[in-house]
Amino acid sequence: MRTNLLTFAAVTVIMAGSGAAFAQVASNYAPPRTSWGAPELSGFWTNASLTTLQRPVGASAVTVNEAEASALLRKNVYTLMTKQEAGRSQIDKKASDQLLADGNASRGYNRFWLEPGSDYARIGNDVRTAWITSPADGMIPYRPGKRPQMKPTYDGPEGRPVQERCVSYARLGPVFGNGMYNNNFQLVQTPDHLMIDAEMIHEVRVIPIVKSASEARHGPTAIANFGGDSVAWYEGDTLVVETVNVRQDQRPHITATGKATERFTRWKDNEILYQFRIEDPLLYTQAWSGEQVLRASPEPVYEYACHEGNYGMFGILAGARQLEADGREHPPEKSIFAGLEADE
Repeated sequence: MRTNLLTFAAVTVIMAGSGAAFAQVASNYAPPRTSWGAPELSGFWTNASLTTLQRPVGASAVTVNEAEASALLRKNVYTLMTKQEAGRSQIDKKASDQLLADGNASRGYNRFWLEPGSDYARIGNDVRTAWITSPADGMIPYRPGKRPQMKPTYDGPEGRPVQERCVSYARLGPVFGNGMYNNNFQLVQTPDHLMIDAEMIHEVRVIPIVKSASEARHGPTAIANFGGDSVAWYEGDTLVVETVNVRQDQRPHITATGKATERFTRWKDNEILYQFRIEDPLLYTQAWSGEQVLRASPEPVYEYACHEGNYGMFGILAGARQLEADGREHPPEKSIFAGLEADE
């Protein structure tokens, strides 16, 4: 985790399979090239932003005016958390009781350690509240009853979520995620592979690059990896990545038969346009898509340490055993981040 705040700016391009919208916007830009002639993608990048994948509670649309953006910013959980924790901390019993009164397990973090970004992403003169651009409402079009539900158990470590166990956070996609910290990525590009290393949990995707879409082949379906089975090819100056067969305990955006398509385009010296499209009729009423901008990061991917998985697991399971010994039921999962709701 890092203590400096990186802002995130986004850009105008609606994802299109042909890339025509992108060509109209950035036709005059010549990206830097690798020694073998491909557009250069290697480097450290960040997608830190208060913009989220879906349109948040309280936002009227994916694109809002400055007045609504300011109102949303004032109610954002990170803004409220900053205000709540301003000034000298009180360490007396009364202050501690007040702080812990909501029973919120997320109190292990205070604002000093968080780096979500400080504003919503800008798209030209507009403000983006969600990365999803299609459907136009900025929401994932789940089929009725198909929205994934996390149902952790307390029987053993395997029953806890993979994020809590520090196994996977699905930050590196598909689709790229952003959150309260660890929003850096490292891309390493060779003539026949792309490596993506996420700062969060140091998850890595190693993606083979073939000459064209017609040569793309996926591995056996019996082998499912975190990040899925990906293969890539260039379409002009865009690297297209097709992914299938993502491990389902990662809580991915696709089932075993779905498909994710990502597009990486170096369209400015300090930015990569990242576009995505998700297709899975088993989960969704239609395909959905959107875009982000990965900004050049002044800092590398830092070492990641996950104390929840290292130390917290004992307390979680020991607490469950004590509840059972006392004849009490396990409480429902509760995590109101910093005691604040997004629509407060």
